[in-house]
Amino acid sequence: MKKRIVKVLKMELPGGDAHPGPKLASAGVNMAKFCTDFNAKTGDRRGQIVPVIITAYEDKSYDFVIKTSPVAGLILKAAGIEKGSGNSKTIVGHISQAQLEEIARYKLPDLNTEDIEAAKKIVAGSCRQMGIAIDA
Repeated sequence: MKKRIVKVLKMELPGGDAHPGPKLASAGVNMAKFCTDFNAKTGDRRGQIVPVIITAYEDKSYDFVIKTSPVAGLILKAAGIEKGSGNSKTIVGHISQAQLEEIARYKLPDLNTEDIEAAKKIVAGSCRQMGIAIDA
């Protein structure tokens, strides 16, 4: 017998550190159990923002799918800065080609491409918008 879906939520939670609160209350699931399960699966990503898609069912059960961290956070971490530039022409940090490729390989499953060169261009575009220069 197929379970009836009540709600599908897309959220960004802190890796390994989710706790019950208003964000999770709207999902209609057992918040304590979800937090325990989520924290167990994302313990190695502590300090990162982790996107998750929660599917809540009528019987209060749930499934969740963990996605890769947002590109902006990965770029800021690689550049060693707190935030990007408000103006894309103002350079506030630098990353290397190796760091660019590492981020592109990490994000590849969630991007609209299977080509690493295209993935690098996508990540490089995010860098430009944030005022991060890519060293040759």
